[in-house]
Amino acid sequence: MTLEQLRIFLAVAEREHVTRAAEALNLTQSTVSGAINALENRHDVKLFHRIGRRIELTEAGKILAEEAKAIVARVNAAEAAMADLSGTRRGTLSIFASQTIASYWLPRRLVRFYERFPQIELRLQVGNTAQCTQAVLVGDADLGFIEGTIDEPAVSVEKIANDRLVVIVGHDHPWISRPPVLPQDLDRTEWVLREPGSGTRSSFEQAVTHLGLSPESLRIPIELPSNEAICAAVEAGQLATAVSESVAQAGVSAGRLHIMPLELPSREFSLIRHRERHRTRASDAFRELVMS
Repeated sequence: MTLEQLRIFLAVAEREHVTRAAEALNLTQSTVSGAINALENRHDVKLFHRIGRRIELTEAGKILAEEAKAIVARVNAAEAAMADLSGTRRGTLSIFASQTIASYWLPRRLVRFYERFPQIELRLQVGNTAQCTQAVLVGDADLGFIEGTIDEPAVSVEKIANDRLVVIVGHDHPWISRPPVLPQDLDRTEWVLREPGSGTRSSFEQAVTHLGLSPESLRIPIELPSNEAICAAVEAGQLATAVSESVAQAGVSAGRLHIMPLELPSREFSLIRHRERHRTRASDAFRELVMS
C-alpha cells in the first residue's frame, strides 16, 4: 500500500467517480483504476460497489477511507512542517470555516493574504461549526473559523469579530402586520433553522434560553443545511428564521425579507487552532492578518 494509492483512493471516494477523480488528479483513468484494483487485489476486498456508471464505498471502503484521511493528513502536516522549517514561502494553508464566515466575512481577507503571499496555496472547506472543529482536531485544517462557542479542551479559541443575529420573515408572515413580542411570541410561529451542529442554530438556541424559553418548545418543521436555502424558504411562506444580519442583508435590501424588532444577544466569530499541532508560518501570518 503506497501513499499515492491512498491519495487516489480518497479522490475516487470523495467524488464517487473514477473519471472525475482522474481529471482532478491530472492522471489517466487507467492509472486511477489500476491503483484501486491494486488495493483491492492486495487485500482481497472490494472497496467500491459498482452500480451502473456510479460507484459507492463498501463497508471495507468506508473503513479504509477513515484511516487514509488520517494518514494523508499527517503526511501533509509533515510536509508543511518541513517546508516551514526551511523558511520557504511556498506551501499550503488549509482553512475550514462555517458557512456564514466563509461566505460573508472571510473572502476579502483571503484576497489580502493572497496579495501578500501569492505562492502559498489556500484551501478552504466549508461546513458547520461541529465539522469545522472536527477538521481542526484531526489535522485536516490548520485554522478554523466558527460562529458561537465550543467546548473542546484540545482547541484554542480566539475572538476575531462580533456578529448580530436577526429574526427575519417574508411578506406573508403575520408578524408583518403585528410585530412579535418577546419572549412569548417566539413559540407561536413556525421556524426554519439550520441543522443541529451549526453555529447559527446553537447561537439562536442560546438566545432563546437566555430569554426564558426552552428551544424544544419551538416548532421547527423544516431544517436546512445552508443560509441561502433558509432565506429562500422564509421568502416563500410564513416561516421565521434567525440568521446573521450579513446573510439577511441582500434579501432585506431587495424588499424580499423583513427584520423583526427583536433584540437578540450578539455572538462572536472565533479562530480556532489545535493546541499541540505544529503551527506553520503561513497559519501564523494569516492569524496576524485577521486579528489586525
